[in-house]
This record gives sequence, C-alpha cells and structure tokens, in this order.
Amino acid sequence: MDGRIGSEMAILGDRSMWDIVIRGGTVYDGSGKPGERADIAIEAGRIARIGRDLPREAARVIDAEGLAVAPGFIDIKTHSDFVLPINPKAESKLRQGVTTEIIGHCGYSVAPVLPGKTELLAHYLSGGAPWLPFREMSFPEYLDTFPHVSVNTGMLVGHNTLRLMVMGLEDRTPTEAELAQMVALLEEGLHAGALGMSTGLFTPPGSFAKPDEIMALARVLKRHNAAYFTHIRDESNKVLESVEEAIAVAREAGVHVEIVHLKCSGVDNWGKAATVLDMIAAARAEGCDIDCDAYPYAAGANPLKNLLPGWVQVGGNEAMLERLALPETRARIAAEIADHGLNNWGRIPSWEAVQISISTRRPETAGQTVAALAAAQGSDPIDQICDHLIADNGATRVLITSIAEDDIRTIIRSPTALVGSDGNCVATYGTVSQGMPHPRFYGTFPRIIGHYVRDEGLIRLEQAIYKMTGGSAKALKLKDRGLIAEGYRADIAMFDPADFKDEATYSDPHRYPSGPRTTVIVNGVVVVDRAVHTAATPGIVLRRGADGGVG
Repeated sequence: MDGRIGSEMAILGDRSMWDIVIRGGTVYDGSGKPGERADIAIEAGRIARIGRDLPREAARVIDAEGLAVAPGFIDIKTHSDFVLPINPKAESKLRQGVTTEIIGHCGYSVAPVLPGKTELLAHYLSGGAPWLPFREMSFPEYLDTFPHVSVNTGMLVGHNTLRLMVMGLEDRTPTEAELAQMVALLEEGLHAGALGMSTGLFTPPGSFAKPDEIMALARVLKRHNAAYFTHIRDESNKVLESVEEAIAVAREAGVHVEIVHLKCSGVDNWGKAATVLDMIAAARAEGCDIDCDAYPYAAGANPLKNLLPGWVQVGGNEAMLERLALPETRARIAAEIADHGLNNWGRIPSWEAVQISISTRRPETAGQTVAALAAAQGSDPIDQICDHLIADNGATRVLITSIAEDDIRTIIRSPTALVGSDGNCVATYGTVSQGMPHPRFYGTFPRIIGHYVRDEGLIRLEQAIYKMTGGSAKALKLKDRGLIAEGYRADIAMFDPADFKDEATYSDPHRYPSGPRTTVIVNGVVVVDRAVHTAATPGIVLRRGADGGVG
C-alpha cells in the first residue's frame, strides 16, 4: 500500500459511518484466487475495509447473499467512443458488470481533428460511428471536454486517424515532414494522458503503413512509457506473420503490446489459435511485454467497405463510391475475393456468413444477409455489396461469421488471454437502439461466465474474473483498479453466478443479460441497482502518468 492510499485509509478509519457496506457475498478479488465470503465497506469512492461481519454502520447496506462480488469488469477493447457522447449511461456495458472501457481502438480515434478535416474523419468513421457529431479538436481538448458518463474511460490515439489527418487516404510512405507531424500529434495526445496508440493495420490508411513507420511511432510510445494496441495486419491468411510483426514491436521498441480481438479468421485458418498463443507465450518468456484479448463469438463486425481490398478506399469516400460504380472495379474485387477471400476475414463458407448490421440509409436491410439481398434483387453478391455501399454513402456495417468455435475455446482456456468485447455501449431505446448490432455489445462478459464457465465448465469462475479484471488492470498498468483490495477504487460488480447469462442473439441483439440482482458500483456510486440503471454518471477519464501508470 503506497503512502497516499495509506493516509487516505487512516482518514477513512476515523469516520463514524461508511457510505456503503456490501454484506454476505462471495468475494472474488480479481487476482485469480477462489472466492471467499466477506463484507466490503466503501467510503469516499474507495474500498475502506474488507472482512467478515464488519460491525460499522453504513448509509446503505447491500445484501449480497448468494452473489459473486468482483471488481468491476474492464472492457479492454471497445469502440464506445463512438456512442458515449450520445449514450452516457452506457447501459449495455454496465448491465454486464463493466465499469471501465478502453476506447480509441483499431486505429480509429475521434481526435485529433485538424482544421478543415472534420468531414473527412466523419466519412471515414461513418461505418462505425454514423450518429456521432464530429468537430475540430486537439487530443488534449478531447480528454478535457469528454462528457460525464457512467463508466470510466481510458483513451488511445488512433494511428489511422493520425495518418488520415496528415496524409489522407494515400497509399504511400510518409515524407519526413509528414511523419514528424504524426509524431507531434501523437506526443500531444500522450502528454495529455492518452494510454497509448492503437493501430488498424488491416484497413486503409493503416494498411498503407510499412513496419518502419509503426516502429518510429512505437519509439515515441517508449519515451512516454505508453502502450501499443494493435488490430494486426491480417487476422486470416497471414495471421502468423502478422502476430510476429506485433511481437517485433514489443521486442525492438520495448513497449507493452496488446493484440486485440485475437482470432484466426476464415475457414483456411481454423485451428491456428493454439499456434498463435504459443508464439505469444514464447515472446513473453524471452521478456517481451505482450498480451492479447478476445471476444467469445464466432462472428466479427466491421464496416462493409473494410471487407473489400484496400485499394478500393484510396482517395477517400467520394473516390471510393465513384470507383465502386465501375464494372471493371467490381470484376477486380470479385477476382481478388475469389483468389484469397475477404480482406482480413479470409474465405467464408458463403455470402450467408455476411449480415447487414446497421445501414443508415437502408435500415430495412438490417438483419438480412448479403446472399439473401442478392437473391431478392436477382444480382451478383459483389454487385449487391457495391450498390449497397453507394446507396448508404459507404456507411454500412456488417457481421461476418468466420471464426471456429474450437479456436474460441482454445483462447478462453488460455490463462493469459484477456476479455474484450470489441463492442459499443448501446441501449434498448433511443438513437443507439437502431439496427442489428453484434450481440457482444450486450453479452460478452455474461457469456463467458454463463456459457463457458457455468454451462461448459471450460474454466473456473475465478479464472474468468481474473481475465476480466486483475489481468486487464495489470496489462493496462492501472494503479488502483481491477482488484478488490483496501484502498482501491470502489469499482464493483455483483451478480448471481447461477443466473448471469447473455440473452442477446444475432437475430435479437438488443437484450440485456439475465440477473435481476445484478448491481454495479463505479467509483463508490451505485449505477446499476438490482438490474436498474440509477442514471448516475460517476465515471472519470483515466490518464497515464509519466511513469506509465494509469489512474
């Protein structure tokens, strides 16, 4: 216990009444140890005392008999920056027990936005953030003006956004001046407290960056004790080579690397998950600081345009739409997909595996597959995709079923693979209830606990909780979150392990998980009270310090 926390605890010990006492639950502290029955006292936003039958009075007593009491889940991989400003209550995540989200992933961050570049970024991110208003702002301004929300947030600077601001959607090496400008923008974000930089090397403009460009930026991260989060260059046919590229960043730059939403996509690559995990384990054994995370579903999600070859997007949205109208473009796309499958996703069994998720201008297509739409229109699937993108101004988002269940189980069984939803915080009402999003938005964490822990017995509950809390906190270098320990921030999730399961499905995704007694506390404030949101917004922006620690 450091001096600061110790002095705070001495002060808390003099109080005549605690704010909250959680009584009678089975406490899983987030370290991977089995649960133990204990009470928890909370005062001034921190865990003040842990013990059996605590005698002190409290302003509120929560009966946790029969409940698991865990650290609030840390969603290490999300895109909730696209929706939190318009959905600050973050219902779909909080109802899962999530109290902290790491945002700005896959190279996509909503800042910085340079003068005159607002529309460029809005078009670029329209497939993921169709309803978010964009404006010119620096990364420090982004952090300083982030709205009050119900979850804690840690922000990443997106490499794709940096490249877009400096170079647009150009497939070339940056000049020295352009690289220097990207470095300056990255350093500005890191000085403000960004946790690190994310890349999306699978899609333009990130895919246009050569490894030496990424290494130059990684050296900047090293100077600031910041981390590197990567959607690797190819999760399908070149997944092994792409993982090795990520390991090389950890080895040569000496930074922490997080390989996000780890998968081996496409039928030609099923069964490779064990090999990938062995590669990561070997890198860790040689001293590399590297982790990975994954979501427990066979389908991924992405803007539809990202399934096409990268050259389709060169020059920006308008150029792409004009290009897609040309017969020769469609013929070239068809030939390349026939040759090696979808960009980053590999070969799929059929076009039944691609389903429209969100379409702002053709909302009636949500939930329908490319195969069904093409059949209804009497068109070729490639023509249907191109026509849909043109009609939707490039903003269509899809689900892609391309992951083997055996690989999912292999990753879940790994003691070091963490859990991240890759999902937004949405709700069953309002703007963010539109479309047919991935069920992971509502179900990732209870699916691990309900399906893979309780139903399949794949791992023990304390192991699952570690992969969602203490393990993620260690990877992120969180100073005082991720564990239930005296002096730590009171981010706590309470749920009934016998009745905590995902209810969201691909055909009916807007459904919260089961569990009428689920209660969630963020920074000492009850935000979900027996499965009902209290409307409280106590979340804070987490900032990285000079030593790399995040608080």
